[in-house]
Amino acid sequence: MIRIGVDFGGTKIEAAALDADGRFLARVRGASPRTYEAGLEAVRELVAEAERQAGASAARIGICGPGSPSPATGLMRNANSTELNGRPFPQDLARVLGRPVRYANDANCLALSEAADGAGAGERTVFAAILGTGCGAGITVDGQVLEGRNAFAGEWGHMPLPWPTDDEHPGPACWCGRRNCMELWVSGTGFARDAGAASGEAVMVAAGAGDARAAAALDRYVDRLARGLAVVCDVIDPDVIVLGGGMSNLAELYERLPGAIAPRVFSDVFTTPVRRALHGDSSGVRGAAWLWPGP
Repeated sequence: MIRIGVDFGGTKIEAAALDADGRFLARVRGASPRTYEAGLEAVRELVAEAERQAGASAARIGICGPGSPSPATGLMRNANSTELNGRPFPQDLARVLGRPVRYANDANCLALSEAADGAGAGERTVFAAILGTGCGAGITVDGQVLEGRNAFAGEWGHMPLPWPTDDEHPGPACWCGRRNCMELWVSGTGFARDAGAASGEAVMVAAGAGDARAAAALDRYVDRLARGLAVVCDVIDPDVIVLGGGMSNLAELYERLPGAIAPRVFSDVFTTPVRRALHGDSSGVRGAAWLWPGP
């Protein structure tokens, strides 16, 4: 008996087969296509290959990705992979895969995985943010995902950057139709744009080599991320903040963020740890595999 999880990302799609104890039996990845139908076919092919490598098949599939289905229509909304929006993505995945599918926001699956046996294990309230191609967040309380009445809890990436400076106001336009969204500043894409570089990785390498411009961009990044997290702490006061996505690999964040958040929160004490996702870029696919109660 195995579980199959799929992480439908903006850059890559991953399918994984897990045993009953959560150990990987197979992991396969492919680049994310840019058309809707091609994305469906890519998921079908990756699931088939994961099952082939695992030597078994799953009766049900868990899938995580950007955005979420609307409770009113069942159609996708809020996905930065905009080809999904307005489409019955979970239903079409079930059709293509020929079996039941559960779909959840990728940041919710990150939070679920890390709360279960990762960087948030043993903590009551976990706030987990993905800092990757885009930016989103998930919240778990007592090991359960907090979805909210309208099923959009954790859409932190599209709240405005708090306490904007004159240089940051009114801010760049976002694909969602608003301006100055957190995603535009703290995603890897936003970090690279602010630094005038090809990628966030390039900025980090340059900063490590002593480049003053890159170091200044990194300082701005830490400050902006801290401002956004401080507002979260004022609202839910989580027991731990967990970071995933490409930007979470920057070790300096864990040294600098607690001290940068503390002056912004409405409290005389701030002891909340900021931790890297223990399962790294596997957390999403692991959380997706656990969307069903059993294999």
